Amino acid sequence: MNILIVRVSSLGDVVHNMPMVSDIWRHYPEANIDWVVEEGYTSLVRMNPDVRRIIPIALRRWRKSLFSAATRAEIANFRRQLKQDAYDVIFDTQGLLKTSVVMRMARLAPGGQRVGLGNATEGSGYEPLSRLFHTKSVTVGLHTHAVLRARQVAAQALGYSVDGVADFNMHMPSISVPDLPVWVPDRPYAVFFHGTARAEKQWAASNWVQIAGLLAERGLLVLLPWGSDEEKHVAEQLASQMSNARVLPRLPLMEAVLLAQRAALVIGVDTGLTHIAAAFNRPTIELYCDSPRWKTEGNWSSQIINLGDIGKPPTVADVVLALDSLNG
Repeated sequence: MNILIVRVSSLGDVVHNMPMVSDIWRHYPEANIDWVVEEGYTSLVRMNPDVRRIIPIALRRWRKSLFSAATRAEIANFRRQLKQDAYDVIFDTQGLLKTSVVMRMARLAPGGQRVGLGNATEGSGYEPLSRLFHTKSVTVGLHTHAVLRARQVAAQALGYSVDGVADFNMHMPSISVPDLPVWVPDRPYAVFFHGTARAEKQWAASNWVQIAGLLAERGLLVLLPWGSDEEKHVAEQLASQMSNARVLPRLPLMEAVLLAQRAALVIGVDTGLTHIAAAFNRPTIELYCDSPRWKTEGNWSSQIINLGDIGKPPTVADVVLALDSLNG
C-alpha cells in the first residue's frame, strides 16, 4: 500500500504528525509512506525512518516569484515527483485549501481515497472548502489534541483504533564528539526557548531571570537561542542579568533540534522547538501564557510538565514546583 501525507508546515505541527506515521507502520508494516512538506522541514521529516520518500514543496518561496521561469520549472518538477507513484490513501491533516489542492494533484490508485479533516477544532485555521477535494472526511472532537487529531484521521481511514502512547520515532543523525558544533557545551545544560512570534505568548523577562538564578545554584548552564534580531536582543538582555547564561549563535534547524535533543532541561513557551524537546521526551516544562494548553501539551511522558493556559501564564512558583518534580 502506498500512502501520502500532506502536512507542509509548521515546525510544531510537522512534529505532531510523526505518531501518525508510527501508527500506520505498526498496523501496515509493508506500507510505503511518503510525505509532502515545506522544503525547510525536509531534514526534520528525514529523522523518521518509517518515511520512505520526502517530496519538498516551496509554497512560501514560490509565492514571491510565481511567474518566473525558475519557479515554474520547480513547480513542474514538484508535480512530477507528486505523480511518480499512485497512492492508495492520501492524507491532508492540515485542512487548508492549499494543502487540499496538493492532495488533489497527487495520483490516486484505482479505488484509492483522499482523506482529510471534516471539521475544525476550536481556534484552528481550518478551511471548510478543503472538503471539496476529499473522498472521505473525518470528524474530530472540538478539543482534540494536535497529535491525536492526526492519529484519528489515519485510524478511521485505515480501519484501526488509536491505542498506546504517541511514538514520534525521531532519530538524530549520529555525530561523533569531535564533529559536534562548537557551541555544544561539555557539561549538562538547560535551554530557555523564550522566543515566539506573538508577544502575548511570551513569558516575562523577570521570570526567566529568577529561574536562571535557581539553576545557577544547581550548577546548570543556561543556553539562550534566538531566531530573529528581536529575539537576539531579548536573549542578550536576559543574559546580562544571568550569571550562568550563554547566548548562542543563530542555529540552522537541525542544530536547533540537536540543542533540544541533548538538553538536560528545557523550559519553553508554546513554540515548535519546545514541542521538539517534548517529542524527544527530554525533561521539559512547557509554558502556556496565551494559547490553549489542550491543543499541544506534551501528554505522553511524565518527563513533560505543562503549565498555564490561555490568559493564565504560569508563575515562577509553578515552574519551581515543576523543577522539583522533575528532579525528584
